[in-house]
Amino acid sequence: MMPSCVVGALVEMMRLSVEIRPYAVADLPALCSLFYQTAHAVNARDYSPEQLQVWAPELPDLRRWNASLLAHRSYVAVYEGCLVGFGDISPEGYLDRLYVHKDYQGRGVGSALCDVLESCVSAGCLTVHASLTARGFFERRGYELVCERELVLRGVSLRNFLMRRCREGKG
Repeated sequence: MMPSCVVGALVEMMRLSVEIRPYAVADLPALCSLFYQTAHAVNARDYSPEQLQVWAPELPDLRRWNASLLAHRSYVAVYEGCLVGFGDISPEGYLDRLYVHKDYQGRGVGSALCDVLESCVSAGCLTVHASLTARGFFERRGYELVCERELVLRGVSLRNFLMRRCREGKG
């Protein structure tokens, strides 16, 4: 059953027509590749190679990723047949992942995906664990810092931020 939010939306951005559509299992290889490449290129300004390797390994657990994406409202952004972004949100309003290909950063792809994801849930408050790199993006969207945290992943410490945005009239 398709959610009542925007499905198959065409978003005009800086001379780009980007289609936002629901995630399909066939998207998983391209999605995982985008995640790895984006984290290792874009997030490299804020995280060490060791941190990036534990956060975004070249070969993620595909079964776990697919199960998580299917359990959430998950969307991909496609430009000229290529996946250029993706994101997912839980029914409770936890924005789990939001990634945009390194060559499409700053063109509105992340905002378009986030708009669709946020519109798909009725939760009054939305939460995200934002990376150092993504914190400013979420602040510009009205998310507020709840706390800074140190996450230890396979023995390596990573810093991120729990952020929340509460919406009037939702919930």
